[in-house]
Amino acid sequence: MADKLGIGALFPTFPLTLVDGSTVTLPDHLDGRYRVILFYRGHW
Repeated sequence: MADKLGIGALFPTFPLTLVDGSTVTLPDHLDGRYRVILFYRGHW
């Protein structure tokens, strides 16, 4: 299991493929405002 982010920790940089096939890199793609990122795991 990955380490949890602590208070004041930097969000790790990683590429993310969107449903339309385009790729963004987080958190570089965000404009510096607070965001909520949800990850859904599982098989539908």
